[in-house]
Amino acid sequence: MSRLLPYARDGRLRAVLAVLATVTALLGATFLGGRAFASTEPALTTPTATLDAALRCPSAFTHPNHEPVLLVHGFASSYEDSWAWGMAPALRGAGFDVCGIDLPEHALGDIQLSTEYVVHAIDAIHAATGRSVGVVAHSEGNLEAHWALKWWPHLQSEVADVVDLAAPEHGIVGGNLVCVLPCTPAAAQFSGGSHFLAALNSGDETPGPVAYTSVYSLTDPAIVPATTAITNGATNIAIQDVCPGRVVTHLGFLYDSVVYQLVLDALSHSGPANPSRLPFGACLGLYAPGVTAAEAAYAEGVRAPADAATALVDGDYTVDGEPALMPYARS
Repeated sequence: MSRLLPYARDGRLRAVLAVLATVTALLGATFLGGRAFASTEPALTTPTATLDAALRCPSAFTHPNHEPVLLVHGFASSYEDSWAWGMAPALRGAGFDVCGIDLPEHALGDIQLSTEYVVHAIDAIHAATGRSVGVVAHSEGNLEAHWALKWWPHLQSEVADVVDLAAPEHGIVGGNLVCVLPCTPAAAQFSGGSHFLAALNSGDETPGPVAYTSVYSLTDPAIVPATTAITNGATNIAIQDVCPGRVVTHLGFLYDSVVYQLVLDALSHSGPANPSRLPFGACLGLYAPGVTAAEAAYAEGVRAPADAATALVDGDYTVDGEPALMPYARS
């Protein structure tokens, strides 16, 4: 033992201990479902098989020149209803590999649980491609995307862009009106003044080196007030500032040509979308590539009422109050 004392005195032991401390910190990550999470991040409670089944990706990623894209649908919807007929094929035609997810319970349930599907999807796409992911979300889906990046900070190095379309980021009055009566968990959470939104927007609203773009419309009847979509730290773009007088409804974000061009611009360049890069005459188009007038009319005349009916009749998920915050989100 006496021969070790000089070794300790000359500082080499301290160096060894420092190395061991670094290794211990690295080993402090917990490996869950094929993903390494920092020990301070929440564990996913949804079975990996369930998360895998909800993810829709191509059989192979064949467009290495672009970031892969994850599309996240909104309240009372699904991947098929929101994306499969418009934005997804348009982005594929522009040379992107496109994935989507089906959030559980048509995104009517607790947003905190639905977020686990987004966390898993980003990790899976990043692992499959080795590239950063572009996340495009509509309506409530923006809340899942932001909740994921806030509470699973390792994702901030796996995501290049978040493009919010019609985001209820700071609460909408529609939620407050509906939740006078028992309402779905998600509706209670995106109501103005909810504990969920207070936790989501506490501190940095746009964490990490991610490029955040929030696109909103002054003629969106669901996102009221329209300023709720304005996110601190993001590039916030009102459609009417790009194209004065243009009418874009809530579902219009899924097929409008200017919305599509802003999404494409964000995904195709470093940093957020920049309206000044849109081509001359961008405001003259009506629909995203491949979308027909009949499909747009169907979205407004059939899908919108169907989504509302889904939210009303799916009584299995009605609650008399907002779901409690998860332990990790409590201050």
